[in-house]
Amino acid sequence: MALSRLLLLCMVASEVWDAETKPIDFVCNRAARRAMNVVAEMQNALKDCNDSMTLSTPVQLPCTELHVASWESKSHQEKRGDIGASLRLLIEGVKVVRALSHAGCGASLLQRLEHNINNYLLILTHLQLSQGPVENPVLSCVPGSTQSLNTVLMKYNRLISGKLERFMINLEDRCTPQ
Repeated sequence: MALSRLLLLCMVASEVWDAETKPIDFVCNRAARRAMNVVAEMQNALKDCNDSMTLSTPVQLPCTELHVASWESKSHQEKRGDIGASLRLLIEGVKVVRALSHAGCGASLLQRLEHNINNYLLILTHLQLSQGPVENPVLSCVPGSTQSLNTVLMKYNRLISGKLERFMINLEDRCTPQ
């Protein structure tokens, strides 16, 4: 079991490395995007550490609701700003909780979550978008909060598989046919 997790981690790390060095490859490679979303694996690991289900302090949740018509009317810069603001909100909360956590299963999951969110932020930040007005990142909602790590993971997954995935699909026209 440990060997399979190590192998999976190495595979994900190699995908993340490619995505970080060439963000357009992340846009053009749905398999890389799916491999980088490790929320399901983290939720399974969370089941093994029952003591870590409740966080010591609330974490603000990302904005995940997606009204398709208003989303599609936003510029690429606005979409990136919306997603980036949600990821930054979440990573700051995870950092606070992780700093207050004791070593163990929960702390390990929080560290992994922080690294995963940071990888998405790096990709998003380095995407080359067409020139246009620079948008200040703004949250598209009033964030809620929770002390449940499972809820944090569910909302994070909804952000990744919802807004971020839709944004990547919008950018796929930049991909060259293979």
